[in-house]
Amino acid sequence: MSEIKGVDVNIMGRDFTVSCTDEERPGLINAVNFLDKKMRDIRDSGKIIGAERIAIMAALNLSHELLNSKSGNVDIGDFKRRIIKMQDDIDKVCVTK
Repeated sequence: MSEIKGVDVNIMGRDFTVSCTDEERPGLINAVNFLDKKMRDIRDSGKIIGAERIAIMAALNLSHELLNSKSGNVDIGDFKRRIIKMQDDIDKVCVTK
């Protein structure tokens, strides 16, 4: 097992140091990017103000999604639509470069 190291991350403009191993680092970075996007989406909606409230709303949304996925209440159609949109966005970026 790798040595535990501090990894500097940035979530919604705030810097944090999180401890993890080298093996855990890619997963941590993915989680940070995912959370940062969720929080920025909530902030950009203009309905919630304040980093703490945005973090709580993001945590509630993610908890709700996790619990629904565990109980089988997952909207697969929604996931497919989101994946198709992401693929389209990637294709647009690749074509313009």
